[in-house]
Amino acid sequence: MEKTFPRTIIGGVSVSRLVIGTNWFLGYSHTTSSQDKLSRSKHENAEYTASVIQTFMKYGIDTIMGPFNDHPHLCKAAKIAEDKTGKKLIIIDTPVFNVNDSNEARKEAENTIKHSKQLGATFCLPHHTTVEKLVNKNKEIIERLPDYLKMIRDNNLIPGLSCHMPELVVYSDKNGYDVETYIQIYNCLGFLMQIEIEYTNKIIWNAKKPVITIKPMAAGRVTPFVGLTFVWNTIRECDLVTTGCLSTEEAEEIIEISFACLERRIPNLEGRNSPVKTAIMPSK
Repeated sequence: MEKTFPRTIIGGVSVSRLVIGTNWFLGYSHTTSSQDKLSRSKHENAEYTASVIQTFMKYGIDTIMGPFNDHPHLCKAAKIAEDKTGKKLIIIDTPVFNVNDSNEARKEAENTIKHSKQLGATFCLPHHTTVEKLVNKNKEIIERLPDYLKMIRDNNLIPGLSCHMPELVVYSDKNGYDVETYIQIYNCLGFLMQIEIEYTNKIIWNAKKPVITIKPMAAGRVTPFVGLTFVWNTIRECDLVTTGCLSTEEAEEIIEISFACLERRIPNLEGRNSPVKTAIMPSK
């Protein structure tokens, strides 16, 4: 019997604190176009992607986040993983939709949100590129956001916000918007973060709702041990960590490192291979 990963509660729903990220499945490497192509080629087969998802599910990690609305391949892989495990995934959809201030645009947005529900999502967190168009820094508000949050609730989805801009967390809490969670970039390098690491840490700790952190390894710029150790040890017990990977082997490593962080022990991993190891480097 495999160990089960710790869980937290968002909007009354139990979710795994480790979240399956999907950037590597979709070819969003944040490095080079050749790396994007390599990532996509590894995951062009939905069965392969499903095998990685199943590795996480083996440990009770059943929460997955990504732009399901725009990626049928991702939906197919998730369905295969569910069918093979007999278990349900908790989908956090992050759709991009039209936020122009017109009846036509609102209808378009509502149709996108309805599609999230049809895809089997539990949570709907409008993508950061969508929400950031509504931010008014002068008034410290997110204009017309309640309209979209109501659409999400009306479709029996749980609302949250994808927040690359840290202001979104602060303004949402200040104005009491109807959201249950936030996505926030957080890593030890400050990669893609818009303010200093220390202040992002304070925003996370002061947030009124659980925060789903993303990019813990700064898109491969630090090793999983370094990136995950930093994030797990500097967030709250209600918060989550999202990470993607290319293979089942990488998934196993990420899971073991995460368990080790939470259990305050050294991870049980094989040493890295290198042409000439010094005598003091242990093999494990």
